[in-house]
Amino acid sequence: MNWLISFLDWLREFFGDPENWTGSDGIPMRLLEHLEFSALALVLAVLIAVPLGLLVGHTGRGELLVVVSANLARALPTLGLLVMFVLLLGASSIWPVIIPLVLLSVPPILVNTYEGVKGVDPELRDAAYGMGLRGEQVLWRVLVPVALPLILLGCRLSAIQVVATTTVAAYTGLGGLGRYVIDGFATKDYASVVGGSVLIVLFALVVQVLFALVQRVTVSPGVSRRLKVR
Repeated sequence: MNWLISFLDWLREFFGDPENWTGSDGIPMRLLEHLEFSALALVLAVLIAVPLGLLVGHTGRGELLVVVSANLARALPTLGLLVMFVLLLGASSIWPVIIPLVLLSVPPILVNTYEGVKGVDPELRDAAYGMGLRGEQVLWRVLVPVALPLILLGCRLSAIQVVATTTVAAYTGLGGLGRYVIDGFATKDYASVVGGSVLIVLFALVVQVLFALVQRVTVSPGVSRRLKVR
């Protein structure tokens, strides 16, 4: 129980300090910075990965790209990429952080989008073509609505990964919730380390809930029932 008491003391010290809620080093500002980095990286990844996944899944061309992407997702050293881009681009902008985050985010979205479109029942495709739909109409009216749960799953996985990994932005001197963790370790302020870690975990949980709500609103009831039956 001693560790639990110490943990609660750390949290009380961190969250109970008024200085942690105001100014450029305050929790609201750090949270906003973290959100800015994460959202920008995720939006860029979605703009890159979703169109590619739809194209490959619908046409069957470029499947090797998806396989390579899936393997890269497991091998990308985010911190190594961060250091490399800082050396190449300098630490005066957010791009040395955003580029590695985008590279980390693209594979899950690309793979899930591809699998979602490619995995649509062939009979459903044939029925759509039989009704007179062609090309893009089949993609947007039939394939995308059915594949939407998997597409959103890819986006959710990437979003949670980005929120957790954005912590490394602090290594370059930028802001975000990672500042509490990195600076806390540097100064042996363990209340800051624990508090920052808790905030990052809570942020990731909020993202999880938001994506669950988005899926509930956007996915058609018929598709949802079909997934439950499976």
